[in-house]
Amino acid sequence: MPIKLTFPDGTVNEFPEGTSGADVAASIGRSLAKAAVAVSLDGELLDLSRVLPGDGPFAVITDTTDQGRSVIRHSAAHVLAQAVLDLYAGASFAIGPAIEDGFYYDFDIGRGFVPDDLEAIEARMTEIIAEDQPFQRDIIAAEEAKALFADQPFKIEIIEGVDEAEGAGGTEVSVYRNLDFVDLCRGPHLPSTGRIKAVKLLRSAGSYWRGDENKPQLQRIYGTAWESQQTLTDHLERIEQARLRDHRRIGHELDLFSSPPELGPGLSLWHPKGGLLRKVIDDYSRRIHQQYGFDFVVTPHVAKEQLWAISGHLDFYADNMYPRMELDGEEGYRVKPMNCPFHVLIYRSSARSYRQLPIRLSELGAVYRYERSGTLQGLLRVRGMVQDDSHTFCRRDQLADELDRHLDFVLAMFSDFGFDDVEAELSTRDPDKWMGELDLWDEATEALRATLDKRGVAYEIGEGEAAFYGPKIDVHVRDALGRRWQCSTIQLDFNFPQAFDLDYATADNDRARPVMIHCAKLGAMERFIAVMIEHYAGALPAWLSPVQATVVPVADRHDPYAATVVERLRAEPIRAEADLSDESLGEKVRRAITHKHPAVIVVGDRDVESGTVGLRLRGETEERRGVPLADAVVELAALCSPPR
Repeated sequence: MPIKLTFPDGTVNEFPEGTSGADVAASIGRSLAKAAVAVSLDGELLDLSRVLPGDGPFAVITDTTDQGRSVIRHSAAHVLAQAVLDLYAGASFAIGPAIEDGFYYDFDIGRGFVPDDLEAIEARMTEIIAEDQPFQRDIIAAEEAKALFADQPFKIEIIEGVDEAEGAGGTEVSVYRNLDFVDLCRGPHLPSTGRIKAVKLLRSAGSYWRGDENKPQLQRIYGTAWESQQTLTDHLERIEQARLRDHRRIGHELDLFSSPPELGPGLSLWHPKGGLLRKVIDDYSRRIHQQYGFDFVVTPHVAKEQLWAISGHLDFYADNMYPRMELDGEEGYRVKPMNCPFHVLIYRSSARSYRQLPIRLSELGAVYRYERSGTLQGLLRVRGMVQDDSHTFCRRDQLADELDRHLDFVLAMFSDFGFDDVEAELSTRDPDKWMGELDLWDEATEALRATLDKRGVAYEIGEGEAAFYGPKIDVHVRDALGRRWQCSTIQLDFNFPQAFDLDYATADNDRARPVMIHCAKLGAMERFIAVMIEHYAGALPAWLSPVQATVVPVADRHDPYAATVVERLRAEPIRAEADLSDESLGEKVRRAITHKHPAVIVVGDRDVESGTVGLRLRGETEERRGVPLADAVVELAALCSPPR
């Protein structure tokens, strides 16, 4: 019987039994066949050489698509493992997936990799690619696979995990071979190693097997692969730009924060300028929360363990919580990983009427999460953070309006910070990690979907990515380098109100259960500031800059007038300071520019006599001389004015 394939344009085409994906691509066109790296049949990616098993929606995956690049990178990871095992006798290899913009593979060679190792490995990869070795897929029994990988403990553990999950008897696994090398892998892969056109190894780092610090430490090699040398070159340029924008380097240069070893990993100290930056953001957050109708609350950093048992965190989130504390013989306490249970208790503290709803509670609340050390990264992934957290309690009939309000809030906020390229992800229920009733999950998911559709926000579906108590919208921004960062979360929750037995009096004097909306607008302040620093390369918008104007006197005799200028600016208020150091004028100006101050004001003899200043704004190449002080103050006040 022929197979029937539904192409992306909706047409149905018949092909004889035994047709491969490559055959179909070739029948469509020579250029498509040349660009093809895999095919998709009914949502499953298949090797080009694989015989198509049946009917269904069909698409050719080309090398310039995200899926196609993932296939290229997966194949490159396979070649990386082959090269390492060729070069290092007795090496063990673990897993090597494709990741965003690249790939990695974990190894144990008895020591760490050094730069010379990476050069040698990349050279061997180049040889394997030049040999154009074909990738060949095979399905073998789990017992046969164990014998094949008898000297590879990590592969044996993977096979045993598959065996256990599938049940005893007849379990099979897929492997890929090229020449004498074989790897345990689902695929798909390129037809041959020669189809890898551009690859580069980037760095190595330590990693724990399966991300568990109690398991063996391995060495991870990161690399990237692209469909052409030009796209690889472009990517390496983006990496260099990202290095120059690294928030850790810029944060040190601008004296914003530090992370001394005495604190422990994932914790930071905020220096005066960093503290001022946070205050500006905190003040803005409180101001806009008030505009959107939220009331402010304050909650403690610790609570009895019983609270986290009721909320479900002990069942679903305990691995990310700090250990139980025993205090004076009382029952155990935990530091909080979330603010939401405290806000629930505030709602529950009084009898509520339908007339009071919605109740919107907000807090800049500190939370603490035991993130694994291998996942920590500057301010982007920390253990102690402050969230601009809010929780809204509303009636079912108010839900659509409240969700729309939250999404409008988030979009307005990001626009104020200069992020206009916004995307969303609708995260759905994890089938293995959820609480509550299935029909309520479905209702919550559809409510979030309707909100996104109404606002016309582009979104993807994050299958199984929801937290245990409800589906959510994750809002992502793209920075100046095109990188995607997840910041905001809008989460709909029918389960906490039930777990804590929340209710309100209806118009008929019955009792009804409220619905709860969790929302972190900017998310973790630490993470958002890191994203913002990298987006602006440290040159923050004037309204956010800790120092908005530096006044530089030409000589000591101009210091009093410089102080007068600073006083006038601060009265606006503009965050200004005078550089009264003994260094040269040129050095003072260079320092202000290097520290990304939005305005540099130079004052000399003529300025003292005529009440003027020399003004140079960020981005201007020349200083404007003889600007009346009053005019400069008005111009800077407008430049530095916050958006709301």
